[in-house]
Amino acid sequence: MLKIHSRCDLACRHCYVYEMADQNWRNQPRRMSEAIADKVALRIGEHAMTHDLTEVDVILHGGEPLLAGPEFIAYLVRAIRRQMDTGSRVNVSVQTNGMRLDDEFLKLFEKLGIRVGISFDGYAEAHDRHRLFRDGRGSHDQVAEAIQRLSAGRYHSLFGGLLCTIDVRNDPLRVYEALLAFDPPSVDFLLPHGNWSTLPPFRDAESTTTPYADWLIPIFDRWYGRAETEIRLFTEILRLLSGHGSRSESIGLSPALLAVVETDGSIEQSDILKSAYHGAAATSLHVLRDPFDAALRLPSLVARQIGVEALSPTCRACDVVAVCGGGLYAHRYDDESGFRNPSVYCADLYALIRHIHRVFAEDLIRMRGHR
Repeated sequence: MLKIHSRCDLACRHCYVYEMADQNWRNQPRRMSEAIADKVALRIGEHAMTHDLTEVDVILHGGEPLLAGPEFIAYLVRAIRRQMDTGSRVNVSVQTNGMRLDDEFLKLFEKLGIRVGISFDGYAEAHDRHRLFRDGRGSHDQVAEAIQRLSAGRYHSLFGGLLCTIDVRNDPLRVYEALLAFDPPSVDFLLPHGNWSTLPPFRDAESTTTPYADWLIPIFDRWYGRAETEIRLFTEILRLLSGHGSRSESIGLSPALLAVVETDGSIEQSDILKSAYHGAAATSLHVLRDPFDAALRLPSLVARQIGVEALSPTCRACDVVAVCGGGLYAHRYDDESGFRNPSVYCADLYALIRHIHRVFAEDLIRMRGHR
């Protein structure tokens, strides 16, 4: 993940970059320089050759990455591809709020084969609870126009999907229908970032209620068995229940696969860790000095590679641990005990996984009965 611009043109209330514990964005250059871009490209090519990788995924991120401008994005992507061995593929995607997604960007993304994900929280009232301009105006209409521009006609093949952060005050099926209206190839429903020391909205440390599972289950029941879109959280749970590995850091026991490069060239861990405490994602590494292999030797990253051994005793004793995997690493944090805790969403994840398991098992029984 390359943080190519450290600022944003929205002021979303639930943003972990600007609104939570780590405020290092204030110290970052606004945009990654061409010199850092060249070194990032070299490091990516070096890493791919060292490990004989035939594919590398590069995510352009921020802040708001489109603030970096089309010229810089083209420069960076071409630099990375020049550093790769012949036959090695670089899959590039960009995660944007959509505010600057005009025809110039779309033509460039079409030329370079860059897939586009857009953050969008559903119908107008739902989206505008959090995704606001600095003067308090909602951004729904502008973002909806951007999604329509991407999803209709010649650019639909670039459409990577929609990312929706859950607010349990919003009607789940209305949110889902609002997302489906744009024919997205995939949808990510994200739990609001929080932990045991900074509780997410509508979570009580002592409560066994499951507001987020209760919100997601009606969508799962509406979605299951239809081919409307991929919902990544549900797909990954079903994969895990079927005995496959997870492809997501939010669920399952697969090792962490993500390195982040900040605009100044610092190599960091997953930026979601910034929601835990100031400096949680930081390392001493920098692309001007260090290869990406150096990150693999960091104790903090090693802890995210060892699966069940890194989990709390509560998690290891749980009957859904192979599926849940303790939940997202950042959501386990507590000021006193660190990350060796269940997810702050433990009750929600348990209820959701048990519901999906029950529906899936009943479906398997029916299929076997029809043989």
